[in-house]
Amino acid sequence: MHFIKTCKNILTLFFLWNALFCCAQTITHSPIQFEGLKKTKSSYLLQQIELRLQNKDDSNLAEEKLQILRNISSIADASYRLKNDTLVFDIKEKMTLLPILNFGGIKGNIWFQTGASDINFLGLGHQLLSYYQLNDKRHTFQIYYKIPYLKRNSKWGISANILKWSSVEPLYFPQRAVNYNYDNYSFGVSASHNIGSKLTVELGPNIFQENYEKLTEGNVELPGPPQVSLLKYLNKVELTYNNLDYHFFYLNKYITKLTWQYVFTFDDNDHFNSLIFEHKQYFRLHPIINLACRFRFGISTNNDSPFAPFVVDSHVNIRGVGNRIDRGTGQLVLNLEYRVTFFDKKKLAGQWVIFTDNGSWRSPGETISDFFDKYSFRQFVGAGCRIILKDVYNAILRIDYGIDLQNPNEKGIVIGIGQYY
Repeated sequence: MHFIKTCKNILTLFFLWNALFCCAQTITHSPIQFEGLKKTKSSYLLQQIELRLQNKDDSNLAEEKLQILRNISSIADASYRLKNDTLVFDIKEKMTLLPILNFGGIKGNIWFQTGASDINFLGLGHQLLSYYQLNDKRHTFQIYYKIPYLKRNSKWGISANILKWSSVEPLYFPQRAVNYNYDNYSFGVSASHNIGSKLTVELGPNIFQENYEKLTEGNVELPGPPQVSLLKYLNKVELTYNNLDYHFFYLNKYITKLTWQYVFTFDDNDHFNSLIFEHKQYFRLHPIINLACRFRFGISTNNDSPFAPFVVDSHVNIRGVGNRIDRGTGQLVLNLEYRVTFFDKKKLAGQWVIFTDNGSWRSPGETISDFFDKYSFRQFVGAGCRIILKDVYNAILRIDYGIDLQNPNEKGIVIGIGQYY
């Protein structure tokens, strides 16, 4: 309780700091005007244009300015026109303050999640998220807040996160898999800096407590410790190069992310490092066809431990494989997706999707050659459907069905919100 109270106090100070900066922002004169704005502040849109174009003000850059506006998450579409000597942008905004309401279940476990999120809080592109989740009769909550730019001419941003995550996690021992009740209490802050127009670096610390408690199965003797409690410190550095272009739900070009994490465990002075490289590439092959590719490579300290960081999971990397069916200290994943729009109305659209998800993992304590072992490689193919509400941020209902090419008996349906990647 003391941990949670401390986190709440820090978050309160964080919000007060944000309010002071919001009050200090002013709108300067600009030959650009915006019409149609309901929530978004014009100062925020001007800041985005200045940041991406390095403060150049040339009427020949109208098309570039238009694409910058379309790339903002809270903007559904934009167009421009000249009015006397002023460049006027007509803006159509997305709904960004949204309720979170997810639910589902299998025999013996009905789960639900409720909360709210806003990726354009205060009309300044701030991100605010809060939710509660009940799953496996275990309670989870999160509060996250991000200020991407502290003030008009600043390239610095900050964020804070409080999380209490509880789940039932399988850990993999040589004898068999064993289920544990898992609890993670964490608090983290980070600072971000925009370098140039497309490159962002984010770094910051996180302190968290992990608790594992073994679930018994009658009188069966199970491998693994009965309880584990670990206090850890994490430091993260993340580089993101965002060269994506948006037009409604269509994407073009690419985004690349490189993430390094260092974890220190106070109980046994153990050190742990991981490095993850992820590249997403999109091609607009036709007005109604999008080809999407994702390549992900992760490698970590190769401890021979059931607590390996990379998971094989339907909701993360291989659709249809199941939930957390394996773990590893390295991963190599390639996802390909062919999206075809079969209807596109004013507010609603639909897509058919054909995909292949391919991945290989290094088992804890094994060598790099494990990546190329045929028993470590998984390939699932499948098809799916997307129903897209165009005026609402990330309002995409996703349903996919994947099947293992090597073992057709392994298959499954994956349902989610938003594109898979």
